[in-house]
Parts: sequence; structure tokens; C-alpha cells
Amino acid sequence: MGAGRGSGAGGALGGEQPARGPVEMAVNLSTRQLTDPELPRRVGAVLARHGFDPPLLTLEITETSLMVGPETAAKALGALKALGVGLAVDDFGTGYSSLTYLRQFPIDELKIDRTFVSGLGINSGDSAIVASCVQLAHAVGIKAVAEGVETEDQREALIGLNCDLAQGYHYARPLPAAELASWFAMESPERTQTAPGAAAL
Repeated sequence: MGAGRGSGAGGALGGEQPARGPVEMAVNLSTRQLTDPELPRRVGAVLARHGFDPPLLTLEITETSLMVGPETAAKALGALKALGVGLAVDDFGTGYSSLTYLRQFPIDELKIDRTFVSGLGINSGDSAIVASCVQLAHAVGIKAVAEGVETEDQREALIGLNCDLAQGYHYARPLPAAELASWFAMESPERTQTAPGAAAL
């Protein structure tokens, strides 16, 4: 498993922001880990050992990993969901999942790949893809997360598209653990609510 959201810290996009609360953590799962029948037990054991609140953990699975064995993936995700953790489809738009499969998985977030987000306001095709992904996520009742947000213009465009969450270098670059405490001390609560992951737009 790899910890972190992978494309920088998250930050607020707009609207009323809550006071700083618990920090969420995201962990990437590989295809091999997703097909390991022992995965749910191991995740449960780690949560119990560290006294970590399950809703504060999001496990990220790539779109391609889900399609390698949809039935096995659905079973594993169901067991993980029963633990109370969040589940996200990472790098969405780069694989080949269908709406039918997406609807069958107990997913909480759909993360739009940064290759499309980078073209917001520049490439009409990329803007249309991001808009479609946001609409798709909302159609199946899950949150849309934009990866790789690097500019204020991209942030504003995502607000206009009603995207729920964003992450990227616009908020902060990935930080070593030793520097994270200092970053929290300097940043406002709305920019660190879910750092180093995504935060509300």
C-alpha cells in the first residue's frame, strides 16, 4: 500500500468552511493487493492496532485494477466497505470501466485524472471530459475529486462544474512527515481539513 493522495495536498474551493477537524488519510492499493483475500482482515487489524477511525481512511483503487477481475474486486470492496473505510476510484478516465461496473462497486469518490484537469480552460475536449466525469459521479451518488489542480483558474473552473473536491500543487506539494506539522501550523483550517488529500471546493 502507498500512503497519500499522490498529487499534492488538498484545499478548499469555496463556500463556508468548517473548523479544522481530524485529518483524513488515503492509501493506494495495487491490483495484487485488491485480489488478496486477506486484505480486509489486514486492514481491519491495522485500524484496530492504531485505534484509527475507519471513516478517516480512504482506500484508492485504479480504474484498471477494478476491471482486471470485477467480481473479485466487488467482493473485496464490499468487505472493506463493511469495515467503515471510504473507497475511491483513482485516475478515472484513463481506463476502460463502464457505467454498469461503476454502479456495482461500493465507491465513495471518483477521482478525475490530472491529465484532463490540466487542460481545463485551455482544451475544450478536456473541459468536456471533466464536466462529464463530475456529472457521472453525481449521477451514481458519489463525490467527484479533481486530481492535479495547480492553478487558481483550474480551481475556479472546477467550482463552476460543481466538482466536490480538489487536490494538487495549488494547495501544497507532497511533504515529508517531519515537515507536515509545520505546514499545518502555517495553513488555515479550510486548506488543511483533509490534507494531504482532497478538500472541499
